[in-house]
Amino acid sequence: MDTPTLNPSVSHPVASRADWLAGRLALLAREKELTHLRDRIAQDRQALPWVRLDKAYAFDTEAGRRTLDQLFQGRRQLLVQHFMLAPEWEEGCRSCSFMTDHLVGAAPHLAQRDLAVLLVSRAPLDTIQRFRRRMGWDFEWVSAHDSDFNLDFGVSFPPERRVDGAVHYNYHLTPFPQVEAPGISFFFRDDAGAVFHTYSTYGRGVEAMMMSYDLLDMAPRGRDEGGLAYGMEWVRHHDRYEAPATAAPASSCCGPRA
Repeated sequence: MDTPTLNPSVSHPVASRADWLAGRLALLAREKELTHLRDRIAQDRQALPWVRLDKAYAFDTEAGRRTLDQLFQGRRQLLVQHFMLAPEWEEGCRSCSFMTDHLVGAAPHLAQRDLAVLLVSRAPLDTIQRFRRRMGWDFEWVSAHDSDFNLDFGVSFPPERRVDGAVHYNYHLTPFPQVEAPGISFFFRDDAGAVFHTYSTYGRGVEAMMMSYDLLDMAPRGRDEGGLAYGMEWVRHHDRYEAPATAAPASSCCGPRA
């Protein structure tokens, strides 16, 4: 194998097609391992025991007060996005909005597999509706303002839930600066109307809803977040992005990596 040279404009190795193919095939073998591991983890996830919900969670909706079992939209499975929108906030979290944008194209396909989509926030319903209209989304989005739902599912943190500044999030005690946190939960409703909690994921687990990251991970520069204050600092509400700039000089395209 030839020794790769460096492209001076981007400081990245450049090789012959034959050497590139050898490296690609080695990477493909590892990608296959990851694919098969993901399949096995998915099977383990679906094999988890379920927990029947004994509490009748109720929410404010456009149609009035509704319990969780009434929000399955005629389906047996429900995906709940725990959307960060606190009662005192004027707009929803940018990162949660980034997640929801990806549901726009997915929702009709999920419905074909008996999976409904529901967004839940603690903000009052009028705040939710105003922000939803701004974003142009038509998902069912309800308010848990007078419900224990967000507290019980570990995505809202009033002062009394903090322990020396830390909260129980993603199944462990951890520092968390916000009063709300993101998450995804799944539920099943049986023929008798009983609702079961089947799975929840938090932290980086919510990247399952961020297809843009999967594509960026394949792109030459990847996520390119190394020089940012935090990983998703670049994300904006989709109506707040500036017009794309012209291509930057190659010498300034890559920041430092952690």
